[in-house]
Amino acid sequence: MTNDKIVQGKSHSTTVNVDNTNTATAVHSGGLEVFSTPSMIALMECAAYECIEADLEPGQTTVGTIVNIQHLAASPIGATITATATVTSVEKRLVHFNVTASDGHGEIGNGTHTRAIIDVERFMAKLEAKKV
Repeated sequence: MTNDKIVQGKSHSTTVNVDNTNTATAVHSGGLEVFSTPSMIALMECAAYECIEADLEPGQTTVGTIVNIQHLAASPIGATITATATVTSVEKRLVHFNVTASDGHGEIGNGTHTRAIIDVERFMAKLEAKKV
């Protein structure tokens, strides 16, 4: 499974505001009212997903397989966070990204992320087979 529409250098950004639903306290990843690491990673994954979703064939989507992220700085409630994903390479069905996140004061996180292109029907059939 390959996709010639996904090209190295393609980039996409997405934004979220820090509120009471995405703090470390709210997601149980810490005890502070600051943007949580899991929320930052989810935003980075969202940017990567949205970056290439329109380039996929009908019946395909992507799933995250690898995240290697550093959370470098805290962001308070009210901050606007922007995550950007940039395609660095495509290897058959794996798409690799550099990802960053920033607030109004600079970069708050960075790293790499890999997504696998999958056939939705086949994936869900395998998942259904695992149900007890």
